[in-house]
Amino acid sequence: MFNVHCFLLLLLYLSLAHALTAPQDILALKAFKASIKPSSIPSWSCLASWDFTSDPCAIPRRTHFTCGVTCSPDSTRVTQITLDPAGYSGQLDPLVSQLTQLTTLDLSDNYFFGPIPSSISSLRNLQSLTLKSNSFSGSIPDSVTTLGSLESLDLSHNSLSGPLPKTLNSLSSLRRLDLSYNQLTGFLPKLPYNLLELALRGNSLSGYISKSSFDGLTQLAVVELSENSLSGTLGAWFFLLPSLQQVDLANNSLTRVEISNPPGGNSDLVAVNLGFNKIEGNAPANLADFPLLSSLSLRYNRLRGAIPLGYSKNKSLRRLFLDGNFLIGKPPSEFFASDTSVSGSLGDNCLQECPGSSQLCTPSQKSDAVCKQAYGGKPRGH
Repeated sequence: MFNVHCFLLLLLYLSLAHALTAPQDILALKAFKASIKPSSIPSWSCLASWDFTSDPCAIPRRTHFTCGVTCSPDSTRVTQITLDPAGYSGQLDPLVSQLTQLTTLDLSDNYFFGPIPSSISSLRNLQSLTLKSNSFSGSIPDSVTTLGSLESLDLSHNSLSGPLPKTLNSLSSLRRLDLSYNQLTGFLPKLPYNLLELALRGNSLSGYISKSSFDGLTQLAVVELSENSLSGTLGAWFFLLPSLQQVDLANNSLTRVEISNPPGGNSDLVAVNLGFNKIEGNAPANLADFPLLSSLSLRYNRLRGAIPLGYSKNKSLRRLFLDGNFLIGKPPSEFFASDTSVSGSLGDNCLQECPGSSQLCTPSQKSDAVCKQAYGGKPRGH
């Protein structure tokens, strides 16, 4: 009985060892490697082990296809391509579309260039597409938005340009979207409703932040839109998105922020960065009513009036940056109590009696002349 069992195991092993990868997948892998400059493939790298004298999905992989490729359990289809950051330089061959069982494509931290092929839309099973930190250029192909299984899309740190696809919200399974540090332009389209994380930092997006773009995004927790050219008013609806935790809208051209009290006094909001905009009016007092808020930056805007007393009453607030505005009056004394846990800066304002011994009061306040000019005379509360 033992011998029969061993014989069956041997047959299984041999069948796996000689499994044939689907011809279309072999063709795609060959085209993929052929599009990479040979001089950019180090001898120790994953791609160097792609030797087609051996079957790509054959087991065991002692010398060939030792990394970079994962196959299905029956060793017939390629399911993942995850390259090492070895400095590969080349283009993504359109024949990658033949790998129809691919669930993961990760080429990050290399030197791929040229367009993202529109044929990528054939990868219907793709769940994760990561092309970050390369040199891809051209527009994001609209065909990417037909990938209904896609859960994570990271095209950050490339040279992609043009507007965001209008049908972006078609990505119904998408949870994480990172298109940061490209050269994308235009408005924010309607976003995928299952999104958890949105990152579009360091582009040239413009226009208002529209409620219609965020409609139905009940799970959105992280919004990173800093370093763009977004303008106008940020409506009260924004901070009422039910799952919002972290917001970074710094370095834009926002001129006004509307804030309502969180419904029932409940909110998961932890961090807000609205620094380096053009926000006018009083510092939004209602932010103090968000019970978990621990980090708030409104630095280098055009805020006037007194520091809202509520900021010093919010026990969760740990980091507060209000520097670089035109705030007047005396800062709340709670900020300077011996047991205070607040760090940050109230400097470069028009405040009176900000203790020089406190780190919060650096840098020093604006000159009287600058403050008077800002208020058309002597600042109120001076």
